[in-house]
Amino acid sequence: MPERTQQLVYVVDDDQGMLDSTVWLFESMGLKALPFTNGQTFLDACDPAAAACVLLDVRMPGMGGLAVQDAMRERGIGLPVIFVSAHADVPIVVRAFRGGAVDFIEKPYNEQLLLDSVQRALNQGPVHPASCAQEVQHRLARLTPRERDIVLPLVQGFSNREIAEQLGVSVKTVDLYRSRVMKRMQADSLPALVGMLVGLGVIDPFTLQPLRDLRVS
Repeated sequence: MPERTQQLVYVVDDDQGMLDSTVWLFESMGLKALPFTNGQTFLDACDPAAAACVLLDVRMPGMGGLAVQDAMRERGIGLPVIFVSAHADVPIVVRAFRGGAVDFIEKPYNEQLLLDSVQRALNQGPVHPASCAQEVQHRLARLTPRERDIVLPLVQGFSNREIAEQLGVSVKTVDLYRSRVMKRMQADSLPALVGMLVGLGVIDPFTLQPLRDLRVS
């Protein structure tokens, strides 16, 4: 009987402490994790055919995470990429998702959210920017009308109380729909949700105003 291939996570981060703790987390869950402190070393060692995903820090000396993502695309490496960053500004998030990232997680991250994101990436296999955009569009289309009402004020930075006042509902109701939106969109952070919608051309990256009606699938 053939031996089952162990799932692999490439972890690329110049912060040695963060790198060590992340590798330990994955290995404690039965995943194989290979650490790299710079992007070029990772690219030289990466196996495009591996059952793997890549956890990639945005800001690193020399070759940053976005440059590594570009290099992966040029080399035809379709491994799913999850970005992590303590500086998740909208232009960076947008570029990451347009390049085919499957998630964008802010540091310091919740361990369970990170593990869930990695497991989703490993389960979906190789990705391409076009297919990623199509998948995000499907997620958006599956939102209920009330969930779509929550999306725009959510990404524009309104608080749950402000959204409740706009929609004439309770804060508890907004809490519930906000949780559902994040789960259905598979967004582990608000910047990730913003990046998905900007990448789809649904909202303007500078004003965060809608470019098309969110209520229409």
